Amino acid sequence: MNNLAENNTPTKKIYKDRAIWIGSFVGGPLIAGYFIAENYKALNEPENAKLTWTYTIPSIIFIFSLALLLARFENFPALVIPLAYTTGAYLFSKYYQGPGIQAHLEAGGEEFGWGRIIGISLLGLVLTFVMMFVFLLIISGLGILPV
Repeated sequence: MNNLAENNTPTKKIYKDRAIWIGSFVGGPLIAGYFIAENYKALNEPENAKLTWTYTIPSIIFIFSLALLLARFENFPALVIPLAYTTGAYLFSKYYQGPGIQAHLEAGGEEFGWGRIIGISLLGLVLTFVMMFVFLLIISGLGILPV
């Protein structure tokens, strides 16, 4: 899980679990995947970084589909979906990357600042809206948009 033993002082910065929580909530599942993948790169685990994207892309499609289906229910709280994927990303990073993040920081590695985290998260928010719009166009064109 942690390949920091090869390199005494990490040179790459990392996203802590709080950053993943905020980034996921503000920027959506795309940013959750981005932050987790970047952490894997910083922890010298490039295969896990690639695997993260393998799971992130289908998850985004599933989340968009679920959001469209649940929008039909007037009393369904809209905050449930963002809280669910945010909690999932946070717990994933805590469980699978937590020891590596801790070792990275203890070895003198740095974490990204809040300015970058918020900036990327806001960019992710814009990209999420664009992706949702494209997703709606595609499923509308295919005639499978829920009525």
